[in-house]
Amino acid sequence: MAAIGIPHFCNDLGVPVIEVGAREFMCIGATPPFDHPHIFLDMGDENEIICSYCSTLYRYNPALKASEAKPDSCVWQGRPVAA
Repeated sequence: MAAIGIPHFCNDLGVPVIEVGAREFMCIGATPPFDHPHIFLDMGDENEIICSYCSTLYRYNPALKASEAKPDSCVWQGRPVAA
């Protein structure tokens, strides 16, 4: 996964569950400027994890690539904004 970087996911839709193809990723909440602190989430051997900021449940889906999500609009393509 190092070759593509750490995937970033957002939840502008407000869906309760986002399926992702990575077990290690960043949750940003909503897209900037309405994002929360970008938090690194690591599922380890589990298949689900909840973001402690926005309470989005992320569920691992091995059929997806590391940079993919369902719904697909939950993949954040932007770059972190410098302070």
